[in-house]
Amino acid sequence: MSHADRLSLWPGRPPRSDPGDTFHPWIDFHLAASGPLRGAVLVCPGGGYARRAPHEGAPVAARLNGAGLHAFVLQYRVAPHRHPAPLLDAARAVRLIREHASEWGVDPGRIAVCGFSAGGHVAASLGVHHGRVPPYDDLDRVPCRPDALVLCYAVISSGRYGHQGSFDNLLGPGVPDALRAELSLERHVTVETPPTFLWHTAADAGVPVENSLLFAQALRQSGVPFELHVYPHGAHGLGLAPGDPHVATWIDLCCQWLQSMGW
Repeated sequence: MSHADRLSLWPGRPPRSDPGDTFHPWIDFHLAASGPLRGAVLVCPGGGYARRAPHEGAPVAARLNGAGLHAFVLQYRVAPHRHPAPLLDAARAVRLIREHASEWGVDPGRIAVCGFSAGGHVAASLGVHHGRVPPYDDLDRVPCRPDALVLCYAVISSGRYGHQGSFDNLLGPGVPDALRAELSLERHVTVETPPTFLWHTAADAGVPVENSLLFAQALRQSGVPFELHVYPHGAHGLGLAPGDPHVATWIDLCCQWLQSMGW
């Protein structure tokens, strides 16, 4: 299967879609060279739940391929679609990858979900709420829990350090406080949350570094293994950070972390 191939996530109209928008989510395939079953990473680009940033998709997948890992880029629903549409898309993608694991050369017990900014919120939402995804069809018999999370300057909290624009796009106006609390993900980490790799810059003025720190603290309190890197300098949305050799080390560190767990 070539890197140009893609697969629609849903047969027909996706569940919980905005009635005025016809976007159909899909995954793009970026498979590593054929060989024994190997780990995979589902990549969720960021964009404030308003778009999906290209530089946080295919280029990241190419680097993962270079490390011998399969990658899939998730083109999930954004505004005007609301919660839980992006979460449903991520869960569906993991289930499809797991269902077709042998066909695509994927180790079904080594599927990570990587997300950038609001895409990190998609990934972390699946990591903490995978047991609460509503059923849709027979594919729901396949578990959607990721085996690892990779959170890159992720939107996590809806509280003091929250990125208001992301939550406005995800939830729309007039939502109850209880729903905002449900999607403040540091509050919902448990022992069932997957091992997590996090990185952020301390200088991030878009999504404060406290988002990663709060999630890491919650992982620590629940006894979930994690690796956290905070770089002192760098703006929000760097992706692979091609212009900053220091921050750019994150992708190699991430691949080493995944490979240490069998990817």
